[in-house]
Amino acid sequence: MDKKDRKDQIILQQLEVIQTLTEHNLKRMGTDFWGAPLKTDPKSPPASGGDSPKTPEGKTLEAAPAPEGDAKPEEASPPEKMEDLQAELDSYIGLEAVKKEVRNLINLVTVYQLREKNGLPSGGLSLHMVFSGNPGTGKTTIARLMARIYHSLGILSKGQLVEVDRSGLVAGYVGQTALKTGKAVEKALGGVLFVDEAYALNGRSDNDFGQEAIDTLLKAMEDHRKDLVVIVAGYDGLMDTFIHSNPGLESRFNRFLHFEDYTPEQLLEIFKMQCKKGCYELTDDAAQRVREILEDESENQISFGNARGVRNVFEKILVAQANRIAGMENVTKEDLTRLTREDLNAWD
Repeated sequence: MDKKDRKDQIILQQLEVIQTLTEHNLKRMGTDFWGAPLKTDPKSPPASGGDSPKTPEGKTLEAAPAPEGDAKPEEASPPEKMEDLQAELDSYIGLEAVKKEVRNLINLVTVYQLREKNGLPSGGLSLHMVFSGNPGTGKTTIARLMARIYHSLGILSKGQLVEVDRSGLVAGYVGQTALKTGKAVEKALGGVLFVDEAYALNGRSDNDFGQEAIDTLLKAMEDHRKDLVVIVAGYDGLMDTFIHSNPGLESRFNRFLHFEDYTPEQLLEIFKMQCKKGCYELTDDAAQRVREILEDESENQISFGNARGVRNVFEKILVAQANRIAGMENVTKEDLTRLTREDLNAWD
């Protein structure tokens, strides 16, 4: 074997090692962009190749498939300790206003239950919520956490999250939408039904069946008010218009949580968290450049996608690192874990 063939063979071997390590690290990172400790949530569906974790927020990250056929409801898991759930909430990067509202809600529900146990009037307590904000701000992550919190408090019997959008509720023929929405509700019983981009249910034409889905949801919220929570989510202004377009929606959704865009500092913190989970280390000059890149890319958070945009930047850097390492003759473990300024040349 001549020198050139030997070098080609070494490069191929290195590429195989890099690919294996990269795939392994990406699997270890899961879908949590918000800095929560990695752990398996038995109620969480597997990632589908992409908004969130348990985290993150887009459909490709955390969406449970719309129920089809005779899908069986989720089995109940033991309630988690409230202190563990609150610690997880505190560990998320950013989301300060949301964290405060969640803590307020936990305290409100706790006192409500104590009043009931002591035979005191407690009035009605609506737990359905409206989440508003741009993509990648943690809406699905918090919805999943709320399902687990309600389960821990004894409000919900199972605590799973079922995520759907318009396509998971609305059918194209008369009578089918109620059945399709009913199956989604059945799967969510005992937990939270999370309707992403809920404003898309508003009728698009006289022959649209979105209103039928809304009516079916409202009836289910009444019929199963003791064991079903519905969270609707989407962009700020559109969600406000959606809720106020229907008296039934207005009367049932009176808790609003707004999810702010992440600051450049928070985006960098999320990026570093991903590095830590994947056993990568940023050099100092690379870290400064990553911050500049995230600040530039996030000027339009709607298109960037907040935490989702961080993930895209991170994966692009991993590709650049792999290309750089593939040209090296001797690759060390330190080489495989270090992200350098050279790996960011694509943004120069």
